[in-house]
Amino acid sequence: MLPIFADVHDTFWFPKQASTFAPQVDFLYDVILWISIIFFIPIVIAMVYFMVKYRQRPGYKGSTEALHNTFLEVTWSVVPTFVVVWIFWEGMVGYLRMQTLPSDTEDVKVTAKKWVWSFKYKNGAESDKLYLQVGRDAKMIMRSDDVLHSFFVPAFRAKRDIVPGRYNYMWFQPTVEGTFDLFCTEYCGDNHSGMITKAIVQSEEEYNKTLALLAKEPDDIVERGKWLYERKACKGCHYAGTEGAQGPGPSYNGSWGKPVPLAGGGEVVFDENYVSNAILNPQGQYRKGYETASAMPSYKGQLKLEQIEAITAYIQSLQSAEPPKK
Repeated sequence: MLPIFADVHDTFWFPKQASTFAPQVDFLYDVILWISIIFFIPIVIAMVYFMVKYRQRPGYKGSTEALHNTFLEVTWSVVPTFVVVWIFWEGMVGYLRMQTLPSDTEDVKVTAKKWVWSFKYKNGAESDKLYLQVGRDAKMIMRSDDVLHSFFVPAFRAKRDIVPGRYNYMWFQPTVEGTFDLFCTEYCGDNHSGMITKAIVQSEEEYNKTLALLAKEPDDIVERGKWLYERKACKGCHYAGTEGAQGPGPSYNGSWGKPVPLAGGGEVVFDENYVSNAILNPQGQYRKGYETASAMPSYKGQLKLEQIEAITAYIQSLQSAEPPKK
């Protein structure tokens, strides 16, 4: 049985509510906002009034006697205390709910790497977008391959830092089918602003179909190369075809067969040997003009020979592609 669906409309402050966490988060935010407004307006009005009424002027002598009103002083001390305690309690209850992992969840392994997301599912499928089933508790098992990152889906009101060297966990239950932005919200280097993907919430039937398709590499070698380019973090640094980041790495478009100047002098041809060396030993030959860019990690032991050949075939197919527009 699905939970009551959240509000599917955007609000003035937030995107649409798309998880079971969203209503409580928005409610507490709205309460704090209105408390602030209700207190701020009369306080400012009173302050302006007293500034005018008791301003210094010729012939006026203020009283040196210390005055006070016990009732007012107790009221403005006790009432805010109760309000603050209630806010703390509501926030704590919501936080503990987010921290308490359910026993029956759909687990997704999340890898954050400069500057892409990788998601791995129960059937071994991988994707660069997060696919979820509506009405099903989803648990994110998250790790970083390099630096500090942060997983944030505004529509779910769910955020968690991903710390290198350890696993971090979070969960949420999507309540609305649709496509939602997923950001890294911790500065992680040159192309941090491009570390954006989508969380796609589907029905159970569509979700299972998607996972089945994602688990199968394309048969065509060029399509398989593009498939790997999207899932193995290549697109986080390199532009290819009509997608990917425009930096900090060089574009693949129109590169095949061209001479590549090296930082230490000399040049090599952009061919099978160069692609293989760049993937397995990227620090061996620095390309001129990219000496200060973030270092590319080695994929030795992560990619099979036939996968490297597929990526090579994909890059070769881009020989006549247009360079990225600036």
